[in-house]
Amino acid sequence: MSIGEMLAATVPMVRTLKLEYLETTPEKAVLALPDQAEYQNHVGGPHAGAMFTLGESATGAVVIAAFGSELGRAVPLPVRAETTYKKLARGPLTATARLGRPAAEVIAELDEGRRPEFPITVEIQREDGAVTGEMTVIWTLRPND
Repeated sequence: MSIGEMLAATVPMVRTLKLEYLETTPEKAVLALPDQAEYQNHVGGPHAGAMFTLGESATGAVVIAAFGSELGRAVPLPVRAETTYKKLARGPLTATARLGRPAAEVIAELDEGRRPEFPITVEIQREDGAVTGEMTVIWTLRPND
């Protein structure tokens, strides 16, 4: 089962918004949000909440790809997020998330008994390539006690 299939099966919002997993690696994930009238805002574009969910879901895919082997000893959790809406979003959107620290560095902190934090940046684009939003989500690996 792919990461996208696993997340679609276990995360209800992924199914609700019909998010599509186009690429998932330990360094990068690309997700698509189809244009759906039921999730549009007052100006005919995707609602800000749908855009946030798209971006946050892309970061979660990177986390699972990069740190899935650590799930037996730590729980990945988002700590905080910052979102900037830059241009009017219309039509289908694509979010590209990128891990901001080397995974080996994060795992080394976990090995030392620390609770590492790491950023994942996201760029959300329209079909024409215009960047409509940017996000940074700070994640942690909380060690199991």
